[in-house]
Amino acid sequence: MPEPLDARERRELCDLFEELGPDAPTLCEGWATIDLAAHLVVRERDLRAAPGLLFGGRFEATLDRLMDRAKATGYRTLVDRVRNGPPIGLMAIPGLRTVLNLNEYVVHHEDVRRANGLAPRADRDDLQDAVWGLLRHQARLMLRKVDGATVRVQRPDGASAHAGRGPEVELVGEPVELLLYLFGRRGPAVVTLAGDSGAQAALERASLGI
Repeated sequence: MPEPLDARERRELCDLFEELGPDAPTLCEGWATIDLAAHLVVRERDLRAAPGLLFGGRFEATLDRLMDRAKATGYRTLVDRVRNGPPIGLMAIPGLRTVLNLNEYVVHHEDVRRANGLAPRADRDDLQDAVWGLLRHQARLMLRKVDGATVRVQRPDGASAHAGRGPEVELVGEPVELLLYLFGRRGPAVVTLAGDSGAQAALERASLGI
């Protein structure tokens, strides 16, 4: 039976964590690999982290404390916990686990890869299709803060999804690249923008993501 794609992303990210060590850069501003590993651990293993992850603001202090406590256990322990997967609960349920974790792990895998000079992966058609299957349903949520524009998110083969109202801008790229852009990794994402200039500006200044 093939390895589930979210499990493959998890495993390959953990391999990279081990290869690079705790102090390697990531695309997450201010975070090294140890910080990203701690984020993944508390996301899956501590319900107290949920308000900080979902809402930020006044809840971030609690999230920071939980991450600091996780980091105090040591990098090897963190990576082992990420590799072992979530404990019994929603994130461990097959199918639902993929919905909750695939795009999260793809983005964070690329956060580490690209911050350390690794190029986009060109040999993962199965991953591209799986990411697109989630992304085309999530685009409206991720683009909800774009004001006064319609954004058409499009694969190179022409498959597309759209969100918003107003003049149209096309955001074109492979699904993993679109995902990176919509999670706020605008610079590293290999995408092209075309269409109304005002709509492009609205997309570029909007806060994106879930």
